Amino acid sequence: MLHPTRTNLLLLKERHQTVWDSISILKGRRQALIREFLAATRPLLRSRESLRAKYAEALERLRLSLGHEGEEMIAALAAVNRQDPGLEIIPRNILGLHYLDLTVHQTPLRTPVERGHDFRGTSPHIEETELLFETIAAEMLETATYEAKVKRLEEELHRLSRRIRVLEERTIPGLSANIRSIVQALGEREREAYFRLKRFKQSASRTAASLTK
Repeated sequence: MLHPTRTNLLLLKERHQTVWDSISILKGRRQALIREFLAATRPLLRSRESLRAKYAEALERLRLSLGHEGEEMIAALAAVNRQDPGLEIIPRNILGLHYLDLTVHQTPLRTPVERGHDFRGTSPHIEETELLFETIAAEMLETATYEAKVKRLEEELHRLSRRIRVLEERTIPGLSANIRSIVQALGEREREAYFRLKRFKQSASRTAASLTK
């Protein structure tokens, strides 16, 4: 404990108030980040649900395509259908929080004419399979644009919560205990000074009375 003086008591009270102000600011920031987290999480969850359903359907279409066209034909079509969506990673900032964002410059979705084979010579299963997997790729890229942001927000929310918990459960109680101890020590000191002064006055009165006799 600090030396029980009025100066230290004032310093502790100022720090106590400063810590409460810091907690209020941190909670406000956490609330703002929670809103951003929820806004980014909703489309991410919807996209994942959609991806699961489309992936199951795409696998079924691929099975039918393999049965009609054969593995060699599917492998050849996969080789000529490669594409580069033009991905770019861009640093971004949200409420002072830095994270990496993914930007897609070209959608994986294409028309049958834009694909690298003659769609008139293949079965409809191939076209449906290609469309489904391209749709899945497009949705996965869209999901990736949210995941980095959500992960960074989650990390910052955990950090803020830990910081607030330490301040509320350790720092504030410690400061409050020190303040109470100093107030108690100063009170006892004042009472002792009061009794000493009282005894001194009584002694002085008795001495004065004896001198007048």
